Amino acid sequence: MTKTEGPSARYCFSFIKFAQNFKKIEPMRKILLLLLCVPMLVCAKSKRDDSKYLVGAVPEVNGQVLFQQTFAVEGKNKQQIYDVMKAYLNQLMKGEQQMKGTKMAMEDASTGTLVGRFEEWMIFKKKPFVLDRTRFRYLLTIKCSDGKCHMELTQISYYYEEDLDGYNGRTYKAEEWINDANALNKAQNKLLWGSAKFRRKTVDRVEEIFTGARDAFEQPAKEEHRATKLIE
Repeated sequence: MTKTEGPSARYCFSFIKFAQNFKKIEPMRKILLLLLCVPMLVCAKSKRDDSKYLVGAVPEVNGQVLFQQTFAVEGKNKQQIYDVMKAYLNQLMKGEQQMKGTKMAMEDASTGTLVGRFEEWMIFKKKPFVLDRTRFRYLLTIKCSDGKCHMELTQISYYYEEDLDGYNGRTYKAEEWINDANALNKAQNKLLWGSAKFRRKTVDRVEEIFTGARDAFEQPAKEEHRATKLIE
């Protein structure tokens, strides 16, 4: 092999040698060798970019996990914003994954406040004969004022591994399961195996809810003339 040959050439040479030697192996040993290779292939396939879910992805305020956003709404007063957000909240509550625990907890047009308590299915994996999911519970508070809307998502918990009747599951609170202290390794550059899927799905779901709230003001507005502007 010459000095100009790069990694691709070396890999190709190694593969050819492996193929030549593989033909000489007894059938049973071939099967065992292939089985040993499967975990390596699965591991390589499962690698993902988790940078979005690392330090700071799950914010805490005074020890409580708290997701929040505030956005400006051009040309809308408190009542108009309240009406749009009330319709949006009702729409969320009719979602496919919503459960009986989902309900409107507070409606106060005078203060522009809406509070919804949610219990919905969070699906981790759904395939034939395989269903991995948890109940996802949270409180969504919306405060409307002239030209502005503030949203907070708190009181997050999960009810996981319940039986067919909905009992004997385990409850996990966000503060002890998906926050930085409990969901990241010591170097804070990797998600811990047990809580990783909960953290990813939660961050994605909150992002979906917050984005949906802003999008509720965009109909029939065009993208180049958005009705809202994210403040924080």
